[in-house]
Amino acid sequence: MIKENSRRHFLRQAACLAAWPFAYPLYTANGSNQQSRPNIVFILADDLGYGDVGCYGCPDIDTPALDRLATEGVRFTSFYANAPECTPTRTALLTGRYQQRVGGLECAIGIGNVGRYDDAIRLRETHDLGLPVEETSIARMLKDAGYRTALAGKWHLGYEPKFSPLKHGFDRAFGPIGGSADYFHHTEPEGLHALYENGEPVHRDGYMTDLITNAAVQFIEDQTGKTPFFLYTAYTCPHTPYQGPNDQTDTRKTPENWNQGTRETFIEMVERMDTGIDSILQALERKGFADNTLVIFASDNGANQHGRNAPFSGYKGQLFEGGVRVPCIVRWPKKIPAGTETNRPTLIMDFSTSIIRAAGTAPPKDRPFDGIDILNEIQTNQPPTKRPLFFRKRRGDETWKAVREGNLKYIHRQKGSEIEEYLFDLKQDPAEKNNLLTSHPQDKERLEKLLVKWEKDVRHTR
Repeated sequence: MIKENSRRHFLRQAACLAAWPFAYPLYTANGSNQQSRPNIVFILADDLGYGDVGCYGCPDIDTPALDRLATEGVRFTSFYANAPECTPTRTALLTGRYQQRVGGLECAIGIGNVGRYDDAIRLRETHDLGLPVEETSIARMLKDAGYRTALAGKWHLGYEPKFSPLKHGFDRAFGPIGGSADYFHHTEPEGLHALYENGEPVHRDGYMTDLITNAAVQFIEDQTGKTPFFLYTAYTCPHTPYQGPNDQTDTRKTPENWNQGTRETFIEMVERMDTGIDSILQALERKGFADNTLVIFASDNGANQHGRNAPFSGYKGQLFEGGVRVPCIVRWPKKIPAGTETNRPTLIMDFSTSIIRAAGTAPPKDRPFDGIDILNEIQTNQPPTKRPLFFRKRRGDETWKAVREGNLKYIHRQKGSEIEEYLFDLKQDPAEKNNLLTSHPQDKERLEKLLVKWEKDVRHTR
């Protein structure tokens, strides 16, 4: 594997092409700059662990499409979802900002549109639990800049019609509106129909992963190459319920058996998703788009107990590394050298900044992005930006908080009156086994103060 600090000469030559704002001129009304800008395909897995992909050391799941994508691009080894759950990470990706700024979306929206902590419960009571249109999404920014836009897959950013993907800049939207659905019957645990197309309930026969793949491929096939496009493919795989592609029965999954499953079923689910990703990549090749398409793959949070977060500790829902450090691969031909690997600490919302820059547009002035242009840093071989990464997750009476600065990471967990604190050196102890809290009190105090300041800065107004 070619490391990031190699090929310096190549990257210096590329720097003048990649540096903002000259790489892609702003869109003009006559479309004269349309073909110079890249297509963008963002593929998001659901509850996939860091160690659930072959190129990340997985010993029992075959992922040839993702492994090949890694050989053709850059593999991130210190990539973080913005949260250890679905909704908040998706909020950060689409808004380019810490999800805490929105309000009510620090926890996954519950099945059937349920709020799971005080702010979310309050917003649900007024039918305001979801991503407001005022929080301009990258899909809207890209659409306004002349892109064709589509969502193929999971939304999970509000059940109410006013939160529909179509309200957020997507020309097309197909997939489950909530957090999870039976892969064959397309219903939530209580039987609520979950599959929607362009804001309306729709019935389709087939395995959910395949239906999402088909919608993504169809969107690519419908493009002419004259107008750039943004395709957000959000798989539900391998989120519960655990159903492999050959597990169809006449009986839908219910709350009683929703979380039942095995590692073997989990493997079948991931391998089917990898096959779907291969179909998407083949469609880009077939249409002649591959060389001018930025492809990003990531997971929205770590895996639960059926997944593999190795070599890290912890699971989905927690702020130990296993809950938030996830696989991430980016391919951008002629912009990022093939076979690159980077350990730059990166958040999913950093890609929002890179995507908007690549498209030649900019965020709204009243909602500046919180992320950095991570791909520009890699393209131009800049030193990693020195900055703390912040996390906060709420559910019920439990709150997790964490900050990573350099190699040090501080975690604060409170449930009711019980408090747990941890301090880890991730370079020496990536599995977070050695708590340094008592031996490094000054570091703990400094990081705790950073968290307090950040919480004040991202306080929402809803």
